[in-house]
Amino acid sequence: MNEKTISSNRVFDGRLLKLDVLEVELDTGRRARREVVSHPGAVAIWARAPDKRFVFVRQFRKAIEQELLEIVAGTLEIGETPEACARREIREETGYAVKTLTPLGFIFTAPGFCTERIFLFYAELAGAGTADPDPDEHLDVVLLDEAEWKAMMSRGAVQDAKTWAAWGMLNAGGLATDDRPSFA
Repeated sequence: MNEKTISSNRVFDGRLLKLDVLEVELDTGRRARREVVSHPGAVAIWARAPDKRFVFVRQFRKAIEQELLEIVAGTLEIGETPEACARREIREETGYAVKTLTPLGFIFTAPGFCTERIFLFYAELAGAGTADPDPDEHLDVVLLDEAEWKAMMSRGAVQDAKTWAAWGMLNAGGLATDDRPSFA
């Protein structure tokens, strides 16, 4: 299956996102319209503090008008590798340093209309410091042990897809270490 792009019209070019309206030709010869949001990509990190608790952030998300509990995440800067972005985001959002960083894979967040790819990592953290989030961010660092995290999942208190995806990748054996959480 394939769709050949016949024409493309950029209708929005923002700081972070771009929106193109495409006319495509399907394999059947029919034509269709596609709206595609271009995103530079992001990282998300399932992190564990030196005391073995998991590190999350709680922040207000304007698009859905509510706070979400999420793993640490952030957008790739131009020319930045996912690994460098993950280390930067951990430091900025939590104040911790990364001791070890293990890639878990990547996910597409909404491939029906968006190019965003999130690279997922597992990190063991070291030290503690002062968070230094971006000027347009307000977030709270939340530390949960495994039992607290599982209780939150069980009662439906976690709705963030990247957090669930990272947890699923860890459960699927994406992490090779003797010190991994039990996942039971």
